[in-house]
Amino acid sequence: MSVDYLKSVQLGIDYIEANLDFDIVIARVAAEAGISQWHFQRIFKGLTNETLKTYIRSRRLANSLDKLLTSDMRIIDIAFCAGFESQQSFSRAFKDSFKLTPNEYRKLADKSLFLNKLQFNGEYLAHLKKNVSLTPQLYQRSKMLLVGCRTRFYSVDSQKNNIADKLPGLWAEFVARIPEVAHSIGGTCYGVIQQVAEDSDLLEYHAAIAVSRLGAVPKGMHSIVIDKSRYAMFTHKGAATALDNTVNYVYSSWLLGSGETHSGGPDLEVYGRDYDPHSKESVIHYAIPLHASKL
Repeated sequence: MSVDYLKSVQLGIDYIEANLDFDIVIARVAAEAGISQWHFQRIFKGLTNETLKTYIRSRRLANSLDKLLTSDMRIIDIAFCAGFESQQSFSRAFKDSFKLTPNEYRKLADKSLFLNKLQFNGEYLAHLKKNVSLTPQLYQRSKMLLVGCRTRFYSVDSQKNNIADKLPGLWAEFVARIPEVAHSIGGTCYGVIQQVAEDSDLLEYHAAIAVSRLGAVPKGMHSIVIDKSRYAMFTHKGAATALDNTVNYVYSSWLLGSGETHSGGPDLEVYGRDYDPHSKESVIHYAIPLHASKL
């Protein structure tokens, strides 16, 4: 079944708007949208350039503006409705956002005061122009056997983002140990990204290499099987640190307008002969699995 991603995101936003006075669980937002938590957060981040948790917090703060102006609710009760545990923490966050305390704002009664809307990032737009293939290669990937090192992490779509602490060290460890992997195929390496659970934004990442058959897996490494699947593969040019710009495009622009559906399988980073971490001409391929209904 095809997914209308824009409609799904709107369903999630509608749920948030209807529940601003209550605790909002991100997994429930994604469930209302009919998308797994990671994919909802990935698409939302690509569209808005902010995390879902940050958006929810800003909308609940903005909701508190209306209550301060149009109701006689106590500030402490407004704080609780906005998800804060105390009036003090609410006042600090409010002042950080609006440069006024809630009490000062209530006295000012300025209805024109709203949270600033995010603007498109210039770096991202320049990236789209120069460093990403806007039309992917659609292809059928055969079943793959891989061996490598793995970790779990939170991506840039999560408020718990810890990529910088997890992935560079994992790759350094794996590259040094590639000679230990028996029956490896060529020199291409893969970053394999997959969800740990549908209702979580915790991800599992493998730095791996394909093998022709599984032999003894080196100590501390793991094997992974990627089933046959149809993929859309994009070309990313430039530093690996800017790869998130390409992934934002894939999820927020191409996938939403393609009529395709992500299958829920693992995404792949492909590091082949054209990858050079020290060159601006370096190439990484990023591939997402598509639902088989289009075959």
